[in-house]
Amino acid sequence: MKELWLQASCRRGDRNDDVALVQEWLGLRGRQVAIDGVFGPATEEAVRSFQRTIGVPATGVVDDQTFRWLAGPMLRALQPIPADHQSLGLLVVAYARQHRLEHPCEIGGQNRGPWVRLYMNGHEGAGCPWCAAFVSFVIGQASDAMGRSRPVPSTFSCDELARSASRAGVFVGEAEVAAGKRIPPGSIFLVRATPSDWTHTGIVVEAASESFETIEGNTNDDGCREGYEVCQRTRGYGSKDFVVFA
Repeated sequence: MKELWLQASCRRGDRNDDVALVQEWLGLRGRQVAIDGVFGPATEEAVRSFQRTIGVPATGVVDDQTFRWLAGPMLRALQPIPADHQSLGLLVVAYARQHRLEHPCEIGGQNRGPWVRLYMNGHEGAGCPWCAAFVSFVIGQASDAMGRSRPVPSTFSCDELARSASRAGVFVGEAEVAAGKRIPPGSIFLVRATPSDWTHTGIVVEAASESFETIEGNTNDDGCREGYEVCQRTRGYGSKDFVVFA
C-alpha cells in the first residue's frame, strides 16, 4: 500500500514522490510544510522536530522507523478487529470507530492526501468525493474479518450504493423508517436529494426514535458533503434512506 511505505530513505536534497508523501504525513502529524516533493531545510527541520517528539535520534532523515511513526495513525486504523461472533453491523461500527480515533482528514487540497487515496484506491482530487469510498472501505474491512462476501459492492458513488442495496434487497426508504422499521447499528444512511439522487452517506452508530448518531467521511462540523475529515455527527431522519444489513 503506497501510503505506508517508501522506496528508500528520504533526506535533504531528494526530489521525488516519496518526499511529497513524507510532507503530507508531516502535515497530518501537526508539522505543516509545503507539499512540493522537495526535501529542503524546512522539511528537514520538521522531520527533526517529529523525531525529537517520538524519542529517536533527530537525524532529519526519514528512514523506515521514522516513516512508520509518521504513518502510525493509518497503520492503527488498518489493524484487524476479531470478529468474535459479532454481527456485520457491529463490526462495521467497530471499524468505523477505529478509523475515527485516528482522525483521517485531507491534506494538500480538496479530496487529497494519504487517507483519501486509501479509501479511493489511489484516486484523489477535486472530482473525487470520498464519503461512499469511506463507507465501502469500512464495510470491506468488516466483511473480510468475518470471512464473508461484501453485502454490497464497493463503490465511490452514493447513487450506486443505493442502487446496489436495492438490488440486494437491503434498501430501506424513509417511509419505512417512519412506519417503525428499526435501523440497527452498522446500517448505512444516504442523504436523498431526489427519488433517484443521493448526495452523501455514512455509517449509523446508534439510532433513536427521532435522530441517529453517525460516523461519516468527507464531512465537517457543518455536515457538508464536501468536507475534509471523518467525524461523528447526530442527524435527523428527514430526507434519509438506509442500507440495512441482516
